[in-house]
Amino acid sequence: MATETKPPKRSTNFDVPEMLNRIEGHNAAFPPAAMFGLAAAGYDSLYEQLVSCILSIRTYDETSYPASVALLARARTPAAMLSLEREELVQLITKCTYPGQKADTILALSRTIVDEHGGATPPTFAELTAFKGVGPKCANLALGVALGVPAISVDVHVHRVVNRWGLVATSTPEKTLQALGPLIPRAYWVAVNRVLMPFGKNTCVSAHPRCSQCPVRAECLRVGVTAPR
Repeated sequence: MATETKPPKRSTNFDVPEMLNRIEGHNAAFPPAAMFGLAAAGYDSLYEQLVSCILSIRTYDETSYPASVALLARARTPAAMLSLEREELVQLITKCTYPGQKADTILALSRTIVDEHGGATPPTFAELTAFKGVGPKCANLALGVALGVPAISVDVHVHRVVNRWGLVATSTPEKTLQALGPLIPRAYWVAVNRVLMPFGKNTCVSAHPRCSQCPVRAECLRVGVTAPR
């Protein structure tokens, strides 16, 4: 198995909690990450968070958020979801990527929750990732947002930001997830996605990041950045 390269040598230690706090203040100008926004709107059960994360896969928040609200307004529990016709479910989420596939995934996991778990969504990482279509990101994010379980969720934005800082040097979000645990206090694990996802989407963007606006530019090594703004 190939080993990850070590992060570049840095001139100062990262105070990640302080950096997250500064970025959170900076993020006040932007909409929250979709699942955190849904929780604030009252869609905060583990099942609702899991469904919304499935809808968000390869879909922008601007699309997945209203689709989640539309669907969950009709069905907030596995039993209620199973009462919907598949065609109605697909229509409610039609603007998301792969609406038919996601509808089948949601219906299948809802059926399993009803038949094998008495209608209660199982609250462990292992059980959630056993559902087809639910990966580590969705499991960790749903557990963290809905239940406050200390879990780091890494999407492409989080992966890009912490590698750009030089905090880690990893090649995939999955490897970033494994690397971040020892570097960040558990109390901040859920905050990683809540804070860094909108930061990566709006400021530390993939091409031409807005480094002049960055609240942690003094700490960031800007690894791989060639054309900042």
